[in-house]
Amino acid sequence: MKAYYDRRAPEYDDWWLGEGLFADRDRPGWDEEREQLAGVIAELPPLRTLDVACGTGFLTKHLRGEVVGLDASEQMLARARRQAPNATFVQGDALSLPFEDGAFDRVFTSYFYCHLEDEDRERFLAEARRVAPEVVVVASIRRGDDLPERWDDRVLRDGSSWTVFKRVFEGGDLAHELGGEIVFEGRWFLVVRA
Repeated sequence: MKAYYDRRAPEYDDWWLGEGLFADRDRPGWDEEREQLAGVIAELPPLRTLDVACGTGFLTKHLRGEVVGLDASEQMLARARRQAPNATFVQGDALSLPFEDGAFDRVFTSYFYCHLEDEDRERFLAEARRVAPEVVVVASIRRGDDLPERWDDRVLRDGSSWTVFKRVFEGGDLAHELGGEIVFEGRWFLVVRA
């Protein structure tokens, strides 16, 4: 998975911005809801936050308080450092967090939890709860005939093809799974805090 994200790093934000390979996607209201999502994240209380699998820092930049971003991909982190210059960034394993117990007030993660199969999901939640009392997860809403779990074939601009596990959620289901509450549920994005 690290190799995929290293290669995807230069084009990762295209998904958020509807550019590049995503320019022709029909996503009514996407830009407006993406801005709403940024506002919801910015309204979270300023705490010592660990952003796990922070990627390019696209959402990291909206977190307030003392923020540490962690990602396995150095290519992603290089972009995150530019996009969120007030945060600190660490290369590391999200399933074996390199921090002491209780080192943070919150673990935040976006579009990482949705890629975890059962065993890794359990490992991640155990690690997240070890280092922080609060977990905030950003994920995709299950729409129409979406399968809740699937393997997606993804092609990057360089022509390489990758198979990636993906889950999409209904708000109540993710809130129940995490033992938390829905903070935001739109047409495209979901935020749950536990």
